[in-house]
Amino acid sequence: MMRSVDVHVKTLTPSLRTLLSSIFTPKQKPPSLPLPLYFSSRSSSPHASSRFFSNAVAVSTAPIRVFHGIRSFESLFAVRAFSSSTAASLQPQQNRNQNQLEEGSEKVPTLEVGDGNHGGLEEETKLSLPVRAYFFSTSVDLKGLVEQNKHNFIPPTSRMTNYVVLKFGNHTDPTGTGGCISGSECIYMVVFQYGSIVLFNVREHEVDEYLKVVERHSSGLLSEMRKDEYEVRENPDLNTWMQGGLDYIMLQFLNIDGIRTIGSVLGQSIALDYYGRQVDGMVAEFTDINRGMEKTGTFTMDRKKLFQLVGKANSNLADVILKLGLFERSDIAWKDAKYAQIWEYLRDEFELTQRFASLDFKLKFVEHNIRFLQEILQNRKSDFLEWLIIILISAEIAISLYDMVRRSL
Repeated sequence: MMRSVDVHVKTLTPSLRTLLSSIFTPKQKPPSLPLPLYFSSRSSSPHASSRFFSNAVAVSTAPIRVFHGIRSFESLFAVRAFSSSTAASLQPQQNRNQNQLEEGSEKVPTLEVGDGNHGGLEEETKLSLPVRAYFFSTSVDLKGLVEQNKHNFIPPTSRMTNYVVLKFGNHTDPTGTGGCISGSECIYMVVFQYGSIVLFNVREHEVDEYLKVVERHSSGLLSEMRKDEYEVRENPDLNTWMQGGLDYIMLQFLNIDGIRTIGSVLGQSIALDYYGRQVDGMVAEFTDINRGMEKTGTFTMDRKKLFQLVGKANSNLADVILKLGLFERSDIAWKDAKYAQIWEYLRDEFELTQRFASLDFKLKFVEHNIRFLQEILQNRKSDFLEWLIIILISAEIAISLYDMVRRSL
């Protein structure tokens, strides 16, 4: 068997030399033909020829490189000659292998860089919903709002009655029906009775159109509107139900219960910001009074102004506790632990408990100053009455003395 192989190889050697001499340019000297044929014929492994063939293809672009005992371009073709029946099929096979390698090296970067990154960014942008919260009035007539927007009204799923949810088509006239296909293409508006409005998936230049829908049923409009922005992202491949980030929350999916839960926390947050600024204004006013008392030893404030401050402080505290329902847990959070997780995370994210504690501390400062000033005003009134009594008694004594003197004369 070995002799027949050697004879077959010797018959192929002249044709190989002719083929190699036609490949190299006249300036290049064909390398000498060593004896890898006998080296290959000694291999007893049935896969030996295929292994050397793959090695030859891998280094075909570097003819002079030493690779596993194959030291020349000619030796590579010698190995192919051993694995092929004719020498004429070497050149087409080499061209096909080189073309396959070149095509593979071109396609792989295209799949990794072009399709993967661009598709991921486009999908992430598509599943991101902006959330905007506004507070521009202290009361909203929810009943009248629902009556004029029945086709957009979403019936409640809980016992909470201090807010309503309206659904609009994406980027359409808010007064029309405006259908939408999926949740990411819809616009949701959560309106609270105490004046907060939370908009989901509304462009910034369209905000005024939706606020006007609520403004018709609002009372106690503020001179300055408060606003805040947030973001909700959807990721169905998320390992956990939710994941928080910087100014955004990522969920596996967003439905109407999630919108109600997120809207309730954002509505409380923007309203608490307004009441906090109101209390800050009262604190600043009492600070100026105390500084004036420090310089002059007295203050100028009538009783009516003080009573107005007392009423303002008490009403702010009552609104925060009663209207906002700051310490009332959401009914949706009570029913489902997933939404309880969102509710608790957002309350921690917006620091509602800490902000209320700060507001309560400021109100206590205001209350202390009010009590102090009330005592001062009461003492002033007592002093006035005392001096009035003294004057009356003195006048009576003076009249009595005059009458005694007149009688004696």
